[in-house]
Amino acid sequence: MARFTLSDRAFDRLNTIFVLLVTLIIIYPVIFVVSASISDPHAVNTGKMWLWPVDITFDGFIRVFKNKAIWVGYRNTILYTFVGVCIHLFLLLPAAYALSRKELMAKKFFLWVILFTMLFNGGLIPTYLVVKNLHMVNTMWAIVIPGVVGAWSILVARSFFQQTYQNQLVEASKIDGASDFYLFLRVVLPLSLPIIAVMALFHAVALWNQYFSALIYLSDENLYPLQLILRQILILNEVSADSAASIAGAAQSFADQVKTASLVKYAVIIVSALPLLIVYPFLQRFFVKGVLIGSVKE
Repeated sequence: MARFTLSDRAFDRLNTIFVLLVTLIIIYPVIFVVSASISDPHAVNTGKMWLWPVDITFDGFIRVFKNKAIWVGYRNTILYTFVGVCIHLFLLLPAAYALSRKELMAKKFFLWVILFTMLFNGGLIPTYLVVKNLHMVNTMWAIVIPGVVGAWSILVARSFFQQTYQNQLVEASKIDGASDFYLFLRVVLPLSLPIIAVMALFHAVALWNQYFSALIYLSDENLYPLQLILRQILILNEVSADSAASIAGAAQSFADQVKTASLVKYAVIIVSALPLLIVYPFLQRFFVKGVLIGSVKE
């Protein structure tokens, strides 16, 4: 049985304290936002509510969900995320697996080309011109296609395949008569759930939070993703509060508008983040393994 010295125990305790502090720093804003979204705005603004809800009210969520456009935004965002993740994995996994094989011709050339795109890009205006010339402006594909596969994702997935599948497995499968396609589809993919889950989650989060691209490429409100709809709701409530302030004798109306705008601000954060928070626990068991294995570079 190993003996721990005094310095070892002190080091462990310091690590425990440090991890607890970091955990508190991460968890506190989440608890605060959840509490603020259902608390009286006056209690939030005056500092009476600093952790748990005070004078619970759901007016902010009621105002958000009364807007019919919120459901259009959810529908569009779920569609964009699902289609984008499917295309992402369809392109990423074969490319990363091929680059992990030593027998691939010109492998270093392809890796340098991929790395170059990771370090340099054309910028916003050339990207917009490409999307426009491909007739993707004001379509779903303007959100899904640009950036569908990133160099970082390919390199991480490639490292995972290199660490997981040795040449002996490939050679044994080929001796048994397996083709490259059969090997990839029936042997490699079923054993690659950790990296598939990690890559899918990373890309899904990016698509779910997509805001700037939608603001640039989309003008049809029926195509707006959730983030753009929530932005509109937030702006409308702020404008309503400003309008109420400009009307003489509308002090009570102004106070109500300000109260609602403050509640909506926090409710919008919860509405946009809640689906990802629900999905993450189901992928967490794959997440750690996939990141640790895939992060080991040659």
